Amino acid sequence: MLKDQIALITGPATGIGEATARLFAQHGARVFLVDRDEAPNRAVAESIRADGGWAKSFGGDVRRRDEIARAVQSAVDEFGRIDILINNAGIYPRARFLEVSEAQWDEMQDINLKSMFHSMQLVLPHMIAQHSGRIVNISSVTFHLGMDNLTHYVASKGGVIGLTRSVAREVGPNNVHVNCITPGAIKTEAEARVVTDEQAKEFLSHQSLQRRLMPLDVARVCLFLSSELSDGMTGQILNVDAGWVMH
Repeated sequence: MLKDQIALITGPATGIGEATARLFAQHGARVFLVDRDEAPNRAVAESIRADGGWAKSFGGDVRRRDEIARAVQSAVDEFGRIDILINNAGIYPRARFLEVSEAQWDEMQDINLKSMFHSMQLVLPHMIAQHSGRIVNISSVTFHLGMDNLTHYVASKGGVIGLTRSVAREVGPNNVHVNCITPGAIKTEAEARVVTDEQAKEFLSHQSLQRRLMPLDVARVCLFLSSELSDGMTGQILNVDAGWVMH
């Protein structure tokens, strides 16, 4: 489905990003992986290659434009183009709104939102020049819900939705698709560090489908939005939340 497509994925060392990188490689894409956790990121790339796929890893903090640029330039130097960008890197520490410091607020916006500003500005000139490209931004169902203890996170993810819609209008005439996914409660390593078993059960009680969602559930929608199957779509927000929010 993605044979010989060149894909750049942020935050692929674990969770949704890792599942997406593996799935894309299985479908023939050549994946460039950017994550500040260098060792696990490198391990994912090595595992993909061991399974017969193509992958190259880069240690990089998505807050730093130059560190994303290294991976972009590597892809362009090696293959002459970038076909797909998956903006997945993000953090979600909990904190009451009145206890959030300015530094915490800035870190959240820099990683979850400003990083996408950087990566999209870096890849879009190439996509516009080749008159094709697909960008998938990972937001969150919490934007539709509003959630306490997560105001700085929800604000950043709302920004992702606004960014997606506006850029989609600008680059649509250049045959570049920009869409967004709002995952619900996904069972990941990162979730386990901030969500208790009781909270996970509470999330499940709100879902129409009574099972925990896994990273692969989101990765499959990334695949759909990165392939010709979604040729008629841009500027769209797709929930992958097991029927928690319907809109």
